Amino acid sequence: MAAQEKIPAKNAKEPNKLVYKLEEISRLSHLDPKVIESWEKEFYFLNAGETGSGAKIFRKKDLVIILRIKELLEKEGLTLAGAKRKIEEEFGIKKSSRVHPDRLKKTLFRVREQLQDIISTLEE
Repeated sequence: MAAQEKIPAKNAKEPNKLVYKLEEISRLSHLDPKVIESWEKEFYFLNAGETGSGAKIFRKKDLVIILRIKELLEKEGLTLAGAKRKIEEEFGIKKSSRVHPDRLKKTLFRVREQLQDIISTLEE
């Protein structure tokens, strides 16, 4: 399956869907929703959104990644760390580089100052 965006044949009725509910992802991948939620915490590149009512929704790309993770774990016997590296490689996902805490603080202070300037401008 690799990095190709293949959706299971069961989903042939909905090939152009942009988002899937957690229950749909669970049904299509044959995974318990709790497993998917734990993977969402483990794999930083899985980004579930939320509807106004609080239901989790996933992008088509997330579905493809979930199916690939399942394949890597079950069929290829990789560990979670191995699957993470393989997914990063196959999907061209780059890890964000670490930022030094002092540099981050400086940036946050600048942002805070800019926001305070905006607030004072709006109050005038």
